[in-house]
Amino acid sequence: MWTPVGRGRWHGRALTVWATSAAHRGRLEPRLTPSRGAAAKSRTADRLYSSADRKEKIDMSRFSVENIRNFSIIAHVDHGKSTLADRLLELTGTIDKTKNNKQVLDKLQVERERGITVKAQTASLFYNCEGKQYLLNLIDTPGHVDFSYEVSRSLSACQGVLLVVDANEGIQAQTVANFFLAFEAQLSVIPVINKIDLKNADPARVEKQIEKVFDIPSDECIKISAKLGTNVERVLQAVIERIPPPKVHRKNPLKALVFDSTFDQYRGVIANVALFDGVVSKGDKIISAHTKKTYEVNEVGVLNPNEQPTHKLYAGQVGYLIAGMKDVTEAQIGDTLYLPKQPVEPLPGFKSAKPMVFAGMYPIDQSEYNNLKSAVEKLTINDSSVTVHRDSSLALGAGWRLGFLGLLHMEVFNQRLEQEYNASVILTTPTVPYKAVLSSAKLIKEYREKEITIINPAQFPDKSKVTEYLEPVILGTIITPDEYTGKVMMLCQARRAVQKNMMYIDQNRVMLKYLFPLNEIVVDFYDSLKSLSSGYASFDYEDAGYQTADLVKMDILLNGNLVEELVTIVHKDKAHTVGKAICERLKDSLPRQLFEIAIQAAIGSKIIARETMVVILPEK
Repeated sequence: MWTPVGRGRWHGRALTVWATSAAHRGRLEPRLTPSRGAAAKSRTADRLYSSADRKEKIDMSRFSVENIRNFSIIAHVDHGKSTLADRLLELTGTIDKTKNNKQVLDKLQVERERGITVKAQTASLFYNCEGKQYLLNLIDTPGHVDFSYEVSRSLSACQGVLLVVDANEGIQAQTVANFFLAFEAQLSVIPVINKIDLKNADPARVEKQIEKVFDIPSDECIKISAKLGTNVERVLQAVIERIPPPKVHRKNPLKALVFDSTFDQYRGVIANVALFDGVVSKGDKIISAHTKKTYEVNEVGVLNPNEQPTHKLYAGQVGYLIAGMKDVTEAQIGDTLYLPKQPVEPLPGFKSAKPMVFAGMYPIDQSEYNNLKSAVEKLTINDSSVTVHRDSSLALGAGWRLGFLGLLHMEVFNQRLEQEYNASVILTTPTVPYKAVLSSAKLIKEYREKEITIINPAQFPDKSKVTEYLEPVILGTIITPDEYTGKVMMLCQARRAVQKNMMYIDQNRVMLKYLFPLNEIVVDFYDSLKSLSSGYASFDYEDAGYQTADLVKMDILLNGNLVEELVTIVHKDKAHTVGKAICERLKDSLPRQLFEIAIQAAIGSKIIARETMVVILPEK
């Protein structure tokens, strides 16, 4: 019997020394004594683990390929995707019906705080229909343009989609973008008109919009209220009737696509997989087509919506797989997994995400560099659309240049670093990737290419070294009530945009298409658009390549000293306006000193704007 014989502290934690008896006081065993809260958590975890352990594993072989349906829910922001997912989970008995079922699949803290979906989440639903047991694999996707890469990845594991449209708002910009993602992937589309319980809902108007814009007959639309559960049963029936089963072969060798992954510090990489052929079970040896490394499968299962281990996963099913991948670089999204003696042709994978916004990220304290590096690596497993390049700054030290799909994406990534890894960082002003066509053979030899991409404004080459500069452009889609059309057009013209198309989608709503320079919309365009349209206009964009532009590098000087971190690239016509605005903001932001500070914006040796911080002497 072990008995406590002494207590103390070790590294700030309670330490108890135990011995078996008075005769064996020499055999001491120090043990860390957890706090009451930690002990309670530990007991709760033990109970949860033991109950999960006792839970019988589901036999997935009872679901034939004909009875499997893989589908995603896609929509514009705040049209009710996650609420519909909650009702589907309740209807199929996956979760209990309670008033607390709100955004069940939105598991991240940042998603609950902001009320938006950031990560696509998977859930397997078991549903009885006309005496048959169906397996419905549902993927709830984000609605914001910055997370469209999550949507395109999710669609690769599906055969159909539920296109949700708000009965009050109607078709919005991201509705159009998501529809065409599904259309290009040749998926079955089921239009669902949600929020019919709202006072100002007009389902008939939305039906006509869907018919006009997407060429889907209005009688195919399902009118529901996800909040109240009205008609949601019809959605499940439509999924079974209208979405085809996956075209797979269980007798063929294993071929599994990794379409998402998360990192667990105890179990390593948890890969979300869609099986296109074959079977995988615990104990199988598998090979990654990307790394060519062999792994042993420790666990397979389905998400229900929490992890539910199974004996095996079969072709046509979507689930998770843990195979002892401990290194974050081993989990490549878009990878193909196969059995050692049965090599297969790798699946096409995913087109790599193209960053639209770059920002420098540095630890607040350089001693935290390694911890931040580990946190960034683990988070980029879960968010593979972020690109990482090492960078350094004289003022801020060692850090990284990170590429994001948009400004919201950057904010969410930073928030997740703080919440999930307790990491505080300094982020520099976001910039866009420019290109320069080099003029001299010596420079081309030095860079090994004629056209170089500039992601750091401090490295912008001088005009004498290049033939031309190129700036990124995007094709923007704006849907707005027609009374705001004039104001929206004036805003677009002020941002150097070129109109490409204009179409009325119904009597009151206009769809405008503009070609924008990316740097004109990246920071505050969306806020300005929402402000002048009273929040009714919606905006979506897609990459449209590069165009020639008259760009200049603008330096910011404090008392004649260049501040590298404040260097920006601007269009020549806007240099004075931007330079003056930066100088004024710095004047308001910088702390007062006991001497004058000259804040200047310069292009080369020419000063284009200046503000002076004067000394305020105390009164005698």
